[in-house]
Amino acid sequence: MDEQDRKEPILSVRNLSKRFPGVQALDGVSLDIYAGEVHVLMGENGAGKSTLMKILAGVYKADEGEIRIDGQLVAPENPLQAMALGVNLINQELGVATNLTVAENVFMGSEPHRFGVIDRHQMAIRTQEVLKKLGASFQPEVRASLLKVAEQQQVDIARALVHNGRVLIMDEPTAALSEREIDRLFDLVRSLREQGLAIVYISHRLAEVSVIADRVSVLRDGQYIGTVTKDNMDNETIVKMMVGRSLKDFYEHQTAEKKEDNYLVVKHVSDGKRVKDVSFQAAAGEILALSGLVGSGRTELARLIFGADKPLTGEVIVEGRKLTITSPKDAIHQGIGYVPEDRKTEGLFLGMSSQENIVMNIMEQKARFGILNRKENGSITDHAIKQLNIKLSNPRNAALSLSGGNQQKLLLARWLQIKPRVLILDEPTRGVDVGAKSEIYKLIGEIAQNGVAVVFISSELPEVVGLAQRVLVMREGRITAELRGPEQINQEIIMAYATGIRKPDYTFSA
Repeated sequence: MDEQDRKEPILSVRNLSKRFPGVQALDGVSLDIYAGEVHVLMGENGAGKSTLMKILAGVYKADEGEIRIDGQLVAPENPLQAMALGVNLINQELGVATNLTVAENVFMGSEPHRFGVIDRHQMAIRTQEVLKKLGASFQPEVRASLLKVAEQQQVDIARALVHNGRVLIMDEPTAALSEREIDRLFDLVRSLREQGLAIVYISHRLAEVSVIADRVSVLRDGQYIGTVTKDNMDNETIVKMMVGRSLKDFYEHQTAEKKEDNYLVVKHVSDGKRVKDVSFQAAAGEILALSGLVGSGRTELARLIFGADKPLTGEVIVEGRKLTITSPKDAIHQGIGYVPEDRKTEGLFLGMSSQENIVMNIMEQKARFGILNRKENGSITDHAIKQLNIKLSNPRNAALSLSGGNQQKLLLARWLQIKPRVLILDEPTRGVDVGAKSEIYKLIGEIAQNGVAVVFISSELPEVVGLAQRVLVMREGRITAELRGPEQINQEIIMAYATGIRKPDYTFSA
């Protein structure tokens, strides 16, 4: 008998349903959460994960069903009531006020008073106690604006603990963290689990599941599909539960026939800091991966090629012609596209419409006497939406309203408008659900088939192995290995070069 069968859940939901105009977000979902476990919740965007969590956290109210904590029926009507019941939600977009100190953030809205005045001394003492429990290295009086993202995350967790939180809901907590910060977060999550907290952990990353989860539950189209335990969870099972098809179909894409081996040639590129004398070539129609650990120089190299940063040395050659690139505008005019790692701050104009985002890179050439042709823009937009299967209610609505996967497809649609000769993709599926990932992989294959040299950066090794025809491994600003074929392109060999276990073995020839 499973341990959970012998104890009562700390939190349980039964037949929970929630409907928004035109959408059944949750449909009769039942779930049990136990103290001292990490319960991972997975599902595609739109599966109902966030709606369920917001109901538990008092942001939304369910249309039907019941919530029980320690067997007692509850119905939190706002986040403060949920916190009083011990349920705390830590959003992907952290709720830290950067103009306040750590202690002020921890006690925001519930400051202790003495003789009618806020007791800042008591706030500092209690905050320090919680920070010590979390293993935090910063002090209560530090202003939150000086903290890294991972440290701000600890502030959010400290707020939950100081209010006697018992259920901690973490929504995509690793989305903005480096690999080292992720390891520290996992250590913290395990520590909180050992202290008896129930952790509900929402993630899109299959690689995280086996590392952190005690159980995994899957939602699909607003319905509960099932739960697997640590003893019987595997990627194949979870993917099939999420999208209704097997993992072997996941990376399926057409492989283009490579043309012109030296279509893109990068020679002796350096920035004097993170990128050190990098040279490589890519063929037209090739999918080339840049792999390596965070900090290896992959993103910095991409930005140098695109003109977002200024190189100290080096040249970029496309179709035998040396390009002069002093800015991203130069790169765009010469057929080089770049999808950045952070689509929200560096890629999309979130406050602008989806249509405006799609035509942004060709707006200058499409304008006549400074006036845009609305009919032509509409036609271009409609074609892009259909081509990339972007799900949206109205192309004139702000890009902010789209899901993560559809935002990423929107960004890809913009770059396809320039008809790129070279397309650089930096973490093209970060924060994207499994179904959207599969669509993006198929799209990358189609782009390569059209003769584009595709250079992509990914920290997900299964993605590198599944997509790349060739892999360049970077370490400490240099390329250390060039890997070809299934015998070489595997996770163990990539990591061996990325970590320095294997000595550099790369010679450039173009």
